[in-house]
Amino acid sequence: MIIAVDGPAASGKGTIAKALARHFRLPHMDTGVLYRATALNLLQTGGDPDSEFSAARATDIAQIDLDDPELKSETVGGIASRISVYPLVRQALLERQRRFADQVGGAVLDGRDIGTVIAPHADVKLFVTASPEARAERRFMELKRLGLNVHLPDVLADIRARDQRDTGRGAAPLCQAEDAVLLDTSEMSVEQAIATAIEVAGRPTRQS
Repeated sequence: MIIAVDGPAASGKGTIAKALARHFRLPHMDTGVLYRATALNLLQTGGDPDSEFSAARATDIAQIDLDDPELKSETVGGIASRISVYPLVRQALLERQRRFADQVGGAVLDGRDIGTVIAPHADVKLFVTASPEARAERRFMELKRLGLNVHLPDVLADIRARDQRDTGRGAAPLCQAEDAVLLDTSEMSVEQAIATAIEVAGRPTRQS
């Protein structure tokens, strides 16, 4: 079974995807980490985020520790959002994601174009969203727990800017797949959101 979980930043899609992977005993990939790792690689090598070719070269992320806490920083996240609009970057990371999705037994992937581009044949598609204000509050609390000095208005402004970039880019823009189930987590607890997602995934919209 392939489960595609899409949605904007801080919507809860990552938490939900991990819970689905545990519940159905499937491997999980947070595809956003690939873009963050590319952004971190670009920073560490002195590359130019405004250069598509420089960003594409940085997709060779073999030397990046995917558990590095720096990947969750606002600086890296902002660059990742900027370089994700580049077709060359998306193409370089696309096959890696598709291979993961199509492995024997299936997988859970979360990102912004899983159900529309990476795995349009997914058995289950979820589009997880929440209001910008709710998402900003979640991201703010996450960053504070990491010990980062952040301000809520700045986080909200960043969320809105990322939404605009993600939905407005020409290459694989963020959008809900026609056959995806919409899950608005604005007023949900983590437990409620996970339970709803598991219920939806238990009744696939496609036949394997």
